[in-house]
Amino acid sequence: MINLQSVSKSYRLGAENIDVLKNISLQVNQGEFLAIMGPSGSGKSTLMNIIGCLDQPTTGTYQFEGNDITAYNDIELSNIRNKYIGFVFQQFQLLPRLTALKNVELPMIYAGISKKERKEMALHALKKVGLADRVEHLPNELSGGQKQRVAIARALVNNPRMILADEPTGALDTKTSSAIMELLTQLNKEGTTILIVTHEPEVAQFTRKTIIVRDGEIVKERIEGKEHLEYEYS
Repeated sequence: MINLQSVSKSYRLGAENIDVLKNISLQVNQGEFLAIMGPSGSGKSTLMNIIGCLDQPTTGTYQFEGNDITAYNDIELSNIRNKYIGFVFQQFQLLPRLTALKNVELPMIYAGISKKERKEMALHALKKVGLADRVEHLPNELSGGQKQRVAIARALVNNPRMILADEPTGALDTKTSSAIMELLTQLNKEGTTILIVTHEPEVAQFTRKTIIVRDGEIVKERIEGKEHLEYEYS
């Protein structure tokens, strides 16, 4: 599904060239549940942005579903994101004046789906995440866990091949975090590929594969049942 080969990312800062990612090679198959860990400034978020077609590598190649998208333009990358990728963020990114239902409908507006079908699909997605009784609530009427469930429903509503979650439990308490991870685990069991950026070992333990990024490089990998992963990476 995803194949990164010798991917590097650098930025120009004045006269200095800042290398954020260095020669990253990574393969993610359909149906995988992967965590990306690393200290602040390690490059893990930049890696997630490239995988999510929010950024492009400076060098190297990125194949998505067998297609080399390294040289895709912004419109082509936007189409990939809208059709195949759902995003979940730490701070939920819900529009405060829209109900849970309307927030979940947003990706379908950009996809050109009819109003009637949007509502039906949004209701189904909210029911799937356990919020059938909260569809008309505004974000400020929801708990943190409920807001994240709305965000997950929004990520799911277009039936993406993959969900990218950037610190999805970072703003939640331990009990709520566990409930959100159990929900993502269930979605993965149903066939959705899920990639999570996290600094929390407890979150990574839910996944079947974990990689650690340090100084722009993958330095360690854990595959469930095959290798013990040490989390002391700071």
